[in-house]
Amino acid sequence: MSLPVTPPSLHQLLAQFAPTRITELMSLPKELIKNERYFHWDELRHRPTPAGITHEEWWLITKFDRVGQARKLALLNDKSGSPFSYVLAEPILKALRYIDRHAGGADTQIDVTERNRYIFGQLIEESITSSQLEGASTTRRVAEELLRTERKPVDNSERMIANNFAAMQHIQTLANTDLTPAIIGEIQRIITRGTLDNADDEGRFRQDDTVNVMDNRDGTILHKPPLATELAQRMQRLCEFANQSEDDEPYCHPVIRAILLHFMLAYDHPFADGNGRTARALFYWAMARHGYRLMEYVSISSILRQTTGQYKRAYLHTETDDGDVTYFLIHQLETIEKAIHALREHLAIKQNELQQTQQLLAGMSNQLNLRQIALITGALKGHANAYTIAIHQRSHGISYATARQDLMDLVALGLLQEQKKGKAFQYFAPLNLRAIIGQLNSQRN
Repeated sequence: MSLPVTPPSLHQLLAQFAPTRITELMSLPKELIKNERYFHWDELRHRPTPAGITHEEWWLITKFDRVGQARKLALLNDKSGSPFSYVLAEPILKALRYIDRHAGGADTQIDVTERNRYIFGQLIEESITSSQLEGASTTRRVAEELLRTERKPVDNSERMIANNFAAMQHIQTLANTDLTPAIIGEIQRIITRGTLDNADDEGRFRQDDTVNVMDNRDGTILHKPPLATELAQRMQRLCEFANQSEDDEPYCHPVIRAILLHFMLAYDHPFADGNGRTARALFYWAMARHGYRLMEYVSISSILRQTTGQYKRAYLHTETDDGDVTYFLIHQLETIEKAIHALREHLAIKQNELQQTQQLLAGMSNQLNLRQIALITGALKGHANAYTIAIHQRSHGISYATARQDLMDLVALGLLQEQKKGKAFQYFAPLNLRAIIGQLNSQRN
């Protein structure tokens, strides 16, 4: 991966131009030289300049404007001890408005009876794609079967996915708990359990400085994290930042705070492994803590996996431009927007599928609940070879007795067939399921 070109510093540019020219540049109309997309120097230097100025002059004006608006993060410092900062640029303000409108509060547009099923599906999606971002290699079908059946992982990739699923479940229990370095360590321990060369690295901060962030394709070093001796203090400051309330000053929007937790954990790279997955888990913790209920159903890693180059470059742009974390904020906010939009499209499709199944099952509508209708919907689409009481229970977050009754009722109607396998029973949809539904409907008409 090619590294972005480091921008010329303000000191260099001020020395390069005469005071009279600087005065002329600063008096130019803002709309003439605006940079709404918040381009890094590496991008801006290739774009057509506003009339009458050079790329260096354009960057000087841009940088002056950003420095004047920068909001410094006193608790979040780079390796040199300088605070990171960000600008509330137009893309950020627009994205925050969208996320607040569609992900904040309790109105999630998801039927309360379907809530557990959708949360379970999101946990599976995030667990798989977050692990795949870090190198896990297995098919989606195998990974989903692993999590739904709770079988024992057979290799490191499956262990990574199972661990990530366990960590995401653990995060759900911590929304009302203040973050501590010990909790961060516990999350990483769950994520890496049984996958590290040295088991002692599970749940503990790095003991040396041999860890670098590299591009595995060509060995390029992308980032050298802070010294191991600084990690205890840096994690304590990160937790202090994470636990601040919305009443603390200076004000930091909750979504920005969640993204900054993601950024800083990955920047500090406090563990021998599992840093990216831990960073994304902290993002979910912060969003849950601040009441963004829809994020329980949204997978950001599924979007990040499609744009891994942009994800890495957002870190690099920040590190090469005086710790301006605006680049990372914009990238992550766009990711969240895309993930919310994808969820809304998914919900519309699933709602339509459920309605179609309900119409198909019209003659039995008073005998089936939404869980059973969802199962039949999946069976009609060929999504599962076999169902078990445990899988149904786990998918919907219900008791064993309720799950068993759901399946037995479907067997009684002829919509599922029961077979004993070992000590347990499995349930299969008949090959002629659609025809059976038609027969049952005609009998009731």
